[in-house]
Amino acid sequence: MLKARRKIVVPLLLALVFGLFSSFFVPAEFVYIRLFAHLKLNEFEVMMSPRVYRILADGSSLELDQNNFNFKFRWNNDSVQLIQGNEVFGTYAYIKVYTEDPLNDLKIKLIQPDRKIRTYQGNFSCSVFDGGLRIINEILLDNYIAGVTEAEAGSRSSLEFYKVQAILARTFALAHINKHVDEGFNLCDQVHCQAYFGKPRELRIFSAIEATKNKVVVDENLNLITAAFHSNSGGQTANSEDVWGSKTTYLRSVNDSFSVAMPNARWERKMLTQDWLSYLKLKHNYPIEDPSAKEAVLNFRQDERKVFIEINQYKVPLKGVRQDLQLKSTFFSIRPLSNDSIVFTGKGYGHGLGMCQEGAMCMGKKGYTYEQILNFYYQNILLIDLHKLSFFKDE
Repeated sequence: MLKARRKIVVPLLLALVFGLFSSFFVPAEFVYIRLFAHLKLNEFEVMMSPRVYRILADGSSLELDQNNFNFKFRWNNDSVQLIQGNEVFGTYAYIKVYTEDPLNDLKIKLIQPDRKIRTYQGNFSCSVFDGGLRIINEILLDNYIAGVTEAEAGSRSSLEFYKVQAILARTFALAHINKHVDEGFNLCDQVHCQAYFGKPRELRIFSAIEATKNKVVVDENLNLITAAFHSNSGGQTANSEDVWGSKTTYLRSVNDSFSVAMPNARWERKMLTQDWLSYLKLKHNYPIEDPSAKEAVLNFRQDERKVFIEINQYKVPLKGVRQDLQLKSTFFSIRPLSNDSIVFTGKGYGHGLGMCQEGAMCMGKKGYTYEQILNFYYQNILLIDLHKLSFFKDE
């Protein structure tokens, strides 16, 4: 039988929280997620029930007016002001809002900067960080996965697609559980980690979480995969080495007919011919003076995914072109539109690696199971209960 070739190493503090078992860790019951990580927070409001939540400040439980359990948290130099009603209740270094039931929820409304109300489950803490407030949500792993699933999959998808997205979100979270451990939390709520906007409104997501509980995707060596996905493949996914430079056994290019009739399957971008040629010369030192080289970049065709615009010894990396020109994908062709302009005719949206979300949505609606969807977009994988990994031993 197979045995994992590497251990997942967790610092001692997190090991106490998350636990270790043999060469694999038992999935975290709770995770710590930094909220609004992309913003500098000066003030926010919390709305919660006094019967289920309490407030701990600098190690002491606060006795608060139970008739008014809406509070404002305001940045005040190196401290946090706790405001009840119109009065400052106190100034503290660290405040924790906690409940004994992790399924309870509260609402958070940012004031500076202004943002819409969001609902979060579990506990949260507030402290000063880098000239503003830092909020960390302590939440059950599966409730976090539910929030990520809605943020990534929307609120009107099929149950089977929610199952796929939940498994990938869980796999990503556990594979990157230490991403921000040196900063005092596990993951942030931005796409740098995974998008997370709080408790989902779509109740079917909780059914999908329960139906796939503890399931993760591993490669042939029982390592958690890099659970890459994108919006639309344009009819063909990419190889990992063509995007990231390193080859994997599971991120292999597949022909994807499920994506071609979906909303993000096609796009166009017009550009002045001289602007395109000037960009190539300045950024890539491309020999636009060479007639054959010039012809190649004005009449470029991709029927299958390529890595470069290439002629003779000259190569222009498509990944760089996409980034510089802010194109939807690298899967595009170029043709003259008029005497002074060209048009990029593109396929797909995103880097093209792993699961195509729109293709997977289509598969779910056609009756494919979540196992079939995952095995279509990822090659040589195993879908396994994380708790059982430690039972795989050498023969």
